[in-house]
Amino acid sequence: MSNVSNSQENNIIGLKAAKILLDIKAVNFRPNEPYKLTSGWASPVYIDCRKLISFPKERNKMMQLAVAMLDDKIGIKNIDVIAGGETAGIPYAAWISQFTEKPMLYVRKKPKGFGRNAQIEGDLTKESKVLLVEDLATDGASKVTFVNALRTAGADVSDAFVVFFYGVFSGALQSLEKDGITLHYLATWHDVLQVAEEGEYFSNTSIESVRSFLNNPTAWSKENGGKAE
Repeated sequence: MSNVSNSQENNIIGLKAAKILLDIKAVNFRPNEPYKLTSGWASPVYIDCRKLISFPKERNKMMQLAVAMLDDKIGIKNIDVIAGGETAGIPYAAWISQFTEKPMLYVRKKPKGFGRNAQIEGDLTKESKVLLVEDLATDGASKVTFVNALRTAGADVSDAFVVFFYGVFSGALQSLEKDGITLHYLATWHDVLQVAEEGEYFSNTSIESVRSFLNNPTAWSKENGGKAE
């Protein structure tokens, strides 16, 4: 029997994923010029998970972490189809599909408006157990849109996966849970901050500014022109 608890194992995975993202320079700290996220939050930090597509060795390591975690949490054998959310989720879904030898499809943000008016591309059998895959999540809103489209098409969707979850905005996981969605993720900003500080990836000033954001992201966002709730 392993002496490593689930929380310790999750932390180890999170730190490994965070280091990969830092090493490929997918993590950006810019406290003096805050980013405005799609969700409306202002943030001193931004992560570009799309950058992983240009680093084959690193993305291979990341997907190994992802598949191992998903197999532990939900059991790969219990998933019929891997679905990528347009657009950033598509490569991640393709890689996980390849690793697990599962069929793949992708979900549009809205129907394309012609032909079959399809919002879902690929072959979806009704009642298939589908795993939604995206690159990251802030407050989880976009996940609900994709999941609803899959459910409308007859899929059984209860789990979503992202490489990176902000993990700082209150109510994000609870909001998803209300819609019957469990979010699985590899790393959060807390993991990145720990690795960045230990590895001296950024200046002490930047580290402290990000720590201030993590301690009270809502107040930080409001003070820097973003939404406050």
